[in-house]
Amino acid sequence: MAVELKVPSLGESVTQAQVGQWLKKEGEAVVRDEPVVEVESEKATVAVPAPASGVLRRVLRQTGETVAVGQPLGEIEEGAVAVAAAVPPPPPAAPAKEAPRPAAPPPPTAPPPRAAAPLAPPPASLASVAEVRLTPAARKLLAEKGLGKADLLRLLEAAPGKAPLATADFPAPGPRERLVPMSPLRRTVARRLLEAQESAAILTTFNEVDMSRVMELRDRYGAVFQEKHGIKLGFMGFFVKAAVEALAAYPAVNAEVRGDAVLYKDHYDVGVAVGVGKGLVVPVIRDADQLSLAQIELSIVELAKRARENRITMEDLSGGTFTISNGGIYGSMLSTPILNTPQSGILGLHKIQKKPVVGPDDAVVVRPMMYLALSYDHRIIDGREAVSFLVKVKELIEEPSRLMLDV
Repeated sequence: MAVELKVPSLGESVTQAQVGQWLKKEGEAVVRDEPVVEVESEKATVAVPAPASGVLRRVLRQTGETVAVGQPLGEIEEGAVAVAAAVPPPPPAAPAKEAPRPAAPPPPTAPPPRAAAPLAPPPASLASVAEVRLTPAARKLLAEKGLGKADLLRLLEAAPGKAPLATADFPAPGPRERLVPMSPLRRTVARRLLEAQESAAILTTFNEVDMSRVMELRDRYGAVFQEKHGIKLGFMGFFVKAAVEALAAYPAVNAEVRGDAVLYKDHYDVGVAVGVGKGLVVPVIRDADQLSLAQIELSIVELAKRARENRITMEDLSGGTFTISNGGIYGSMLSTPILNTPQSGILGLHKIQKKPVVGPDDAVVVRPMMYLALSYDHRIIDGREAVSFLVKVKELIEEPSRLMLDV
């Protein structure tokens, strides 16, 4: 019996995806729940598991094609064995008639609305401009972000007549140039970063922290910690614990703007940015305040592994209240991280480097130092709170005995 392999649900508001790499070929055996093909949505790349054991009889959608949630990607002959691969697949007559089905959705119809831009002079009020240019998707996005017409008008007043440029607005690539469409995930990253800069009053404050004590603890207890918990004692766990303590002391950093109100959150779901091949994803550690250092480290390793193997789920990526990004693993000395909207704060970690510093009794000593950066939404977080938050993190990292090691 043929079982359809369908595009799974990809999270709220996500209706389309792009077919990624096929992990199995036609005629190859598959086992139930084994990844067969990857689909890339605007939020993450997800591996689609086989709904039954058997043989992948037909591939209906090719890499790069756009598909809708629930649409068939292929067919699995349930109960068939791998040797069936030697048998020619069903006559191509039926698939040939279905060939027109992979036609891409109607993006070609998107350009016509841009003709609305030349409508000059503009209508009498900015409100009518918003109504003309606002698509259903944009209205839904405003509702999800808790924004109203007044917020939109302020944005329009800040950039009147500004319309997004399409690929067709640019010159064609030259003979030694390549034009490659952005993946859905990359488009979403680009949109969210631009949205963060346009919709929040982002400011960054810096400090530097002496990592000596944390490094001493890792050297002293690392082997015991790994033996007991089966995981290496890393740096991120310390920063997650320290951030949670600081968020509890300065709750505005854990809050978000909802229109003309502030939503304060009494839970601490910390996102940890993970770089994958196609972009950046931020899986979330739930209720980090209730976890031990070992549990946090285990969560980080597991979430990062699933993200790199494209096994991350929408639930893993949603609902964070604060984010930590570690550019230091790539060698970054200093940066100004961009908010992961609608969150109001993000902590940036950087490369540890030995530097001469003034120690006790004014003696100059060499210490392993790291720059910290806190980007925050100045609309609800004052400079005093932001600086105090960062100082709190610094104090906890420089005196980690105040954090539970659980060894």
